[in-house]
Amino acid sequence: MEDAARELIHNYLERHDLAVIATASPSGSPAAALIGIALMGQAQEIRVIFDTLTTTRKYARLKANPRVALVIGLGEETTLQLDGEAEELAGEALAEAKAAYFRKWPDGREREAWPNITYFMVRPSWIRHSDFGLQPPKIVELHSFEAGGFK
Repeated sequence: MEDAARELIHNYLERHDLAVIATASPSGSPAAALIGIALMGQAQEIRVIFDTLTTTRKYARLKANPRVALVIGLGEETTLQLDGEAEELAGEALAEAKAAYFRKWPDGREREAWPNITYFMVRPSWIRHSDFGLQPPKIVELHSFEAGGFK
């Protein structure tokens, strides 16, 4: 069941390119924004990549508190929720993430030249895939208890 759940989630993320990200200010005030996402990694080690500008409210919130929540699959009866930590990338990790991001978002190469562009990777700690189009609805959850994989 666990391997099937991981494949289901991986394939779902492969098919989607937008998410709503929720962040919190240092005082706890919430904010949400639409972001373009790309999947990096295999079913065992799912990572979500996105870009943003260092001049945004989102960036300041991520630097102060890297914990985020994502919702993927808007406008469908099937959705994926994900909690995790966002890490700003540099060096070799950044190059690998950009390659994955540009495969999904070819126009990202143009944005790469923008001043203040930066890239983040979200490492999920909890994922829930819900399909309310089925009767009964099918809900699958994965919890991460150690780095690099879900249990």
